[in-house]
Amino acid sequence: MKKSWLLLLISCLFVLAACGNKQTEEKAAAETTSETKTVVAGTMVVADILDKLEIDSVVGVPTSTVKMPERYTKATEIGNAMNPDMEVVKSLNPDVFISVTTLEYDLKPAVKNINVNGEFIDLQGVKQMQDSILALGKEFNREAQAEKLAKSFDKKLEELKTKTADKKKPKVLAVLGVPGSYLVATDNSYIGSLIEGAGGENAIQGPSEEYLASNTEYLQQSKPDIILRMAHGMPDEVMKMFDKEFKTNTVWKHFDAVKNGRVYDLEEPLFQTTANLQVDDALEELYRIFYEEQ
Repeated sequence: MKKSWLLLLISCLFVLAACGNKQTEEKAAAETTSETKTVVAGTMVVADILDKLEIDSVVGVPTSTVKMPERYTKATEIGNAMNPDMEVVKSLNPDVFISVTTLEYDLKPAVKNINVNGEFIDLQGVKQMQDSILALGKEFNREAQAEKLAKSFDKKLEELKTKTADKKKPKVLAVLGVPGSYLVATDNSYIGSLIEGAGGENAIQGPSEEYLASNTEYLQQSKPDIILRMAHGMPDEVMKMFDKEFKTNTVWKHFDAVKNGRVYDLEEPLFQTTANLQVDDALEELYRIFYEEQ
């Protein structure tokens, strides 16, 4: 009887050991797969994030005038981030194409058409970018790097929160120029999150949209202390458009921000329509404008 129990115990131990080994092997295989997953980075911000997460398996990157991370200088260029060459992407046979949610509507069908898995990360605010970084860290088995990177932005945010705690917050209106027209940024936009993080109050609060069509008379009623002007595409042309608009549209001269000379032009790549890894520098520049340019 004792011998039977002993044989049963040994059998159970073998089964448990085998299960443990299988789980270990499956975990190792999953980690290896995630680390060797080939990626096409659809935008420079995505490429920068993947670089900080130490992901080496990027085979495609956007064509850009911005300096490419050294890690990806040998990767194939796929063209403009807003209109990549999908035939080039397809030829790279990637496991995944990663871009941003603001381009999802236009790019998702094209990515699906070449039978490539598409992922679109949310960079529409600082918090959204931090969450996206953590999600990518989990996906590529880079959780330690992701947590370090995501938390790195908290230090500057806390620093500015402390510095501005007892200060009167300026009301800030941010306008985004595109060739031929301009939009107004709400508190749900990326620049809106930067304004709040730097100790300002966004003049346009509430709407779920990131940007709204402009109405100069309505904007005047928001009584902004500061006006920020941004360009999205063709910055030289857009800034000339802004200068003409502010000179010829007489409504602007009634804005206190214009009367007091508190109109500032924000330049790319430091200020973009979606979040990027230059958050700390952007916050510091806005803090300087809000509190040191008076």
